[in-house]
Amino acid sequence: MIERELAGRLHYGRQLWDRARRVLPGGVNSNVKMDERPQPLYFVRAEGSRLVDCDGNSYIDFTCGYGPVILGHGYPSVVHAVHQATARGMLFGGQHEAEVQLAELLRDLVPCIDMVRLNCTGSEAVAAAVRLARAYTGRTKVVRFAGHYHGWFDELLVSTHPPADHEESVPLLESAGQPASAIAEVLVTRWNDLSSLERLVAAHPGKIAAVLMEPIMCNTGVIFPDAGYLQGVRDLCRAQGIVLVFDEVITGFRVHLGGAQALLNVVPDLAVFGKAMANGFPVSCVGGRREILEPVASAGVVHAGTFNGNPLGVAAALATLHELSLRTNEIYPHLMALGTRLMKEIRKIAVGKGIPVLLQGPGPVFYMWFTDVPAVSDYRSSARIDRAPYARFAEALLAAGVRVIPGGRWYVSFSHTDADVNRTLEAVSGALDAAAR
Repeated sequence: MIERELAGRLHYGRQLWDRARRVLPGGVNSNVKMDERPQPLYFVRAEGSRLVDCDGNSYIDFTCGYGPVILGHGYPSVVHAVHQATARGMLFGGQHEAEVQLAELLRDLVPCIDMVRLNCTGSEAVAAAVRLARAYTGRTKVVRFAGHYHGWFDELLVSTHPPADHEESVPLLESAGQPASAIAEVLVTRWNDLSSLERLVAAHPGKIAAVLMEPIMCNTGVIFPDAGYLQGVRDLCRAQGIVLVFDEVITGFRVHLGGAQALLNVVPDLAVFGKAMANGFPVSCVGGRREILEPVASAGVVHAGTFNGNPLGVAAALATLHELSLRTNEIYPHLMALGTRLMKEIRKIAVGKGIPVLLQGPGPVFYMWFTDVPAVSDYRSSARIDRAPYARFAEALLAAGVRVIPGGRWYVSFSHTDADVNRTLEAVSGALDAAAR
């Protein structure tokens, strides 16, 4: 019924999707965008907390561009900065002062950063971090964790969504077309389990270049590390000469101005940032200790990219980070308060209907499951939860004018208001009934 109701509103969107599938596989340019029901949506405008699709339907947006939009769509200071940068020149094939300013600002904001290199996407930045760690240590193996996502490159797309009953220590390729050699230097273990990591490191003495992780596991449930876990990993890596890499593509500048490392008070050797760094413009970076980054210039470590440091992305990042810095005491409490209120009120509505739900996260980003499990602290527990009810819930919310990511993750922006939350909670009541059915 909901699918028919939505389909009746998506006349031109359906035509566009039909056209798109003739020239774009699935009608999209990223596989995750195929998950939306009843079909991928096509948008014409975004402003503040709202999206408008090609049929004129308006939605309160908790997708936030899958995470980058932290200030809000079309945020004035960011738009102004990009307009000015565009007028000065789109791409110089050389350097410009704003690159230096951005690098200096990143150094001042993020605890681990002495030096930084800019990229365009998170996948690129993670690949650069792995190469830097290998060059610095002279080792080749990389430890990663089941359920963590670090991009779609062959060596990175390993055990990101393994079946719940899959042995977590066995690396699992995620895509057709990945060669078996992609896992030759990859070791996988369970996150939030320090003893498992200690055993893995002991089994490969002097061979591990990097331990790569999301400091808060956001991609398969917004799961915080257990007390003492990150510090234990930090101490182990330091003792064994292993480079600790935090993938802060999601957490960076969203959960705290200094990233999850500042929020949780554990400083890695390298960190990767993207998404909220530029409020929707494609820019990312890898940054960290000077002695690890300097070999890019002095010891033959190759890092390149035509669009790295491009004026538009840099201008957007500078404007975004300046806004977050100048209004820290206003923006982050707002994000926290709205996200916390959403979680609290959704739980309350669900309890009243006798529908078991679990919501957890710091507020600016959180996750929702349909389950009677009281908390999720590891990947396997998350993977065992049936996703079908949430998919129905997301579709019902869309029909009511609220857009969320079909997988379960919610993002809040500074442009979201209490009125947006009130309207969303009205939609949640009916959507919960649809999910239960």
